[in-house]
Amino acid sequence: MEPAEVEALFTRSDGAYLFARWGRPVVPVVFGVDDASLSVFKGAFEAVVALAGHKMAETDPELGVNLMVFAFRDWAELPELRDLGRLVPELPALVARLQAAGANQYRIFRFDAGGAIRAAFVFLRMDDALSEMPAETLALAQAVQTIVLWSDRAFDGSSPLARVGVRVILRPEIGAVIRAGYDPVLPAVARDASHALRLAARCRLG
Repeated sequence: MEPAEVEALFTRSDGAYLFARWGRPVVPVVFGVDDASLSVFKGAFEAVVALAGHKMAETDPELGVNLMVFAFRDWAELPELRDLGRLVPELPALVARLQAAGANQYRIFRFDAGGAIRAAFVFLRMDDALSEMPAETLALAQAVQTIVLWSDRAFDGSSPLARVGVRVILRPEIGAVIRAGYDPVLPAVARDASHALRLAARCRLG
């Protein structure tokens, strides 16, 4: 990818450049899916974390689990989930906005003192579009979109995934950006667009 293309992936709608990766091992848990889909989600997270050269763990010493995925039928179900309001204090206002927008998914990130990702919450309202999506595709998309902090418009009009025959895979150029972002030489957090030049250079080398 060209530097400008990489920069666009982390340039937010307000014009600010912001990259962040996980600063601790990822400990995911998925609620609201059957056992078969649960194993698919686990496999997707394991694959993307391995691609990044990062680590997963059985438990987070501070939070227990730090990546929570919730699948449900209606946004109104969220405020009824025990303790979720404590984890996401802005939940009632958020649910109202998402209902009004007719959204079917949303992600929230939490950061440590240095700005690296310390937790993420993924909300999936299983409308017709998401319900018809194969579990493998939905799981891979969520794993990719939580492994780093992408721009809020990074995949507007496009997808990080591509279809090859009957299979859906991560687009190679997006995989290269993820691998580059976890290069230990690079910072876990970057707010200067020059960081995109360093990512693009590593993508070419990879």
